[in-house]
Amino acid sequence: MRPIRPHPVRLGMVGGGSGAFIGAVHRIAARMDGRFALVAGALSSDPARAQASADDLGIRGYDDFAAMAQAEAARPDGIEAVAVVTPNHMHAAPAVAFLNAGIHVICDKPLAATAEQARQIADAARAGGARLFLTHNYSALPMVREARALVADGALGTLRLVQAEYLQGWLADDVQNKQADWRTDPARAGAGALGDIGTHAWQLAQFVTGRTPALISADLSSMVAGRAVDDDARIALRYEGGTKGGIWVSQVAVGQENGLSLRLFGSDAALEWHLQRPEQLIMTPKDGPARILTRAQDRSGSSRTPPGHPEGYLEGFANLYSDIAAIIRGDLTHEGRVPGIEAGLSGMAFIAACQASAARDGAWVAP
Repeated sequence: MRPIRPHPVRLGMVGGGSGAFIGAVHRIAARMDGRFALVAGALSSDPARAQASADDLGIRGYDDFAAMAQAEAARPDGIEAVAVVTPNHMHAAPAVAFLNAGIHVICDKPLAATAEQARQIADAARAGGARLFLTHNYSALPMVREARALVADGALGTLRLVQAEYLQGWLADDVQNKQADWRTDPARAGAGALGDIGTHAWQLAQFVTGRTPALISADLSSMVAGRAVDDDARIALRYEGGTKGGIWVSQVAVGQENGLSLRLFGSDAALEWHLQRPEQLIMTPKDGPARILTRAQDRSGSSRTPPGHPEGYLEGFANLYSDIAAIIRGDLTHEGRVPGIEAGLSGMAFIAACQASAARDGAWVAP
């Protein structure tokens, strides 16, 4: 007999109403493997829009996330997890409300807009039985997971150099639209490029190497006149044991669309991965030619289609959702794959350390 598969995790959503990009991404990812069923949501701060969005999706609609947390926790068929897909400054309140109600939280990155908000989330996550998961989707791509396995296996020898970049050009001018407005507002974003894409580069390097720098030195710039948040950040990294590194993130790099990359150099070999070629991992031995590894060599089991059939952005999110569902249902073998509260706090510490370093003219600061 085939084993009986656990019933889908009942999912709710905060934010992500009609027209919201990231909310739609999370909904597609959650249903891709049939391991979640979206049943409720507080999809907008505007009551009429919230209900209209819920009606469009055929789910229970709420005007307010606090009322939703209370009501869903009391229902025998209430949600078991909730996806929080709001702007950064609106992560903490719903995350805390649902964690306190015993409902698992799947939070978009970064964890929060401020250190105090992050602490509130961490306190709630540590106080009860509900878990917090952070959707750093790029770390769920098969070849990123393969890169992590190669580093852990010692394929690079002694790690010497770590270089991560995330380059975009879409904010090279004073852009005004829904996506740009909150990202360039310090009250809603907390940080600019540093929080929006810098946390991705930080987590990617941390995830693949298994190491966190001991010290960082940051130079932050706001290159567009009048912009109140950083739009370019250059960060030097120092690791224990002599390993050096760097992170460069920018949203004013004209011509760059979504240039996330990671390069690692060891005593025996080098690894190189680029998001715009996500299914390839370049490994270069010290005394041999470069090898292009593809998903045919992926050992993580994260691939969804046969090699040569392209996978990408949505599949990374779906891998995380599938792993999260497995963890919720008790399969803890998926634990190490999914960023959680510690990864969220690390990202917030990275932002704070970069800002403190930049304020002191690039002084070395511990993250």
